[in-house]
Amino acid sequence: MSQEATGPLKGLRLIEMGQLLAGPFCGQLMGDFGAEVIKIEQPTVGDPMRDWGREKINGKSLWWPILARNKKCITLNARVPEGQEIIKELAKKSDFLLENFRPGTLERWNLGYDVLSALNEALIMIRVSGYGQTGPYSHRAGYAAVGEAMGGLRYVIGDPSTPPSRAGISIGDTLAATYGCLGGLMALHNRHVTGKGQVVDSAIYEAVFAMMESLVSEFDKVGHIRERTGSILPQVSPSNIYSASDGDFLIAANQDTVFSRLCEAMGQPELFENERYSNHTARGENQTELDDIINAWTQTKTVKELEELMDKAGVPSGLIYRAPEMLEDAHFKAREAIIDVADKHIGSIKMQNTFPKFSRTPGNVRWTGPDHGEHNEEIYKALLGMTDGQIGEYKEKGII
Repeated sequence: MSQEATGPLKGLRLIEMGQLLAGPFCGQLMGDFGAEVIKIEQPTVGDPMRDWGREKINGKSLWWPILARNKKCITLNARVPEGQEIIKELAKKSDFLLENFRPGTLERWNLGYDVLSALNEALIMIRVSGYGQTGPYSHRAGYAAVGEAMGGLRYVIGDPSTPPSRAGISIGDTLAATYGCLGGLMALHNRHVTGKGQVVDSAIYEAVFAMMESLVSEFDKVGHIRERTGSILPQVSPSNIYSASDGDFLIAANQDTVFSRLCEAMGQPELFENERYSNHTARGENQTELDDIINAWTQTKTVKELEELMDKAGVPSGLIYRAPEMLEDAHFKAREAIIDVADKHIGSIKMQNTFPKFSRTPGNVRWTGPDHGEHNEEIYKALLGMTDGQIGEYKEKGII
């Protein structure tokens, strides 16, 4: 496992404050692509993500090694003046400061952007929160579940016969973190032009809302409210999960030319000539009956047979993957989408690689999530120039 960063952000430094997922996933993305990420945790207790996750090995989280990979972890009490002064020193030497506290927290600690930018006008502050830094809801606690509901995602997920569902992952957190990373890199480009940093304000509900396509416009212009539709998108057909004789199989052939190829592969070219299915709009209006026709055909085939037929016909299709299928898939292997990384507590662990891929400066995973305070000596001595005596004194006072 290489300790050397190879990504395009090599040479940049990010200070990560906050905890859980909405902020730290942004730090993971930055670290994956070469940035030096210094994660700050309280001296007495670390990020809850050290313990979160459904499954554990040797009492250790299987989520933490991924979320905190490539990060350096130090302990520091930001709630006391001495700790705040150390953060100011770090900010002077950094390109980004990332935080996902409730808005106003850094200001109460005398670490607002006005204070830190006065020390380093090139500093970019990435702020991730439930509702954003302004507005009447900004002071509220905002977890991903709330942002997903407010942003419109929860209402449209699930079957129409059930209450709104949730995605099986914390999508609101990771979307807000991804937007924070995107915004930070946009601000970095602007800094190349102006020499000055700025604040990037990423709200969970807005990151979710940004994904909601024409949901608001449809209501604004024609009064349409999108509802839950289960496994389909209304008026987009065929695009569904169909039953093979030995499992489920996804076919997406809603474009006219692709649908014609599907009809040929089914041995039913007359379907495309039928005015009920001959164009995108017609297929959408007769979606249920078309799905029934396709499903009757797929049930006569195995998943393997369908996969071969669709590939030969050039029809987008695929299996419904879980972790076991991902680990065995030839395409995952060829692109090294899953890698093995050594972890000193749980041994070798498989995890997703860095994405997207770069031709010259690819990202890389250099180490898994470190121990609580593992990089104290390196950061406090090598970066900030503290003596052993100073470090010992700060430890005794509970500052680091």
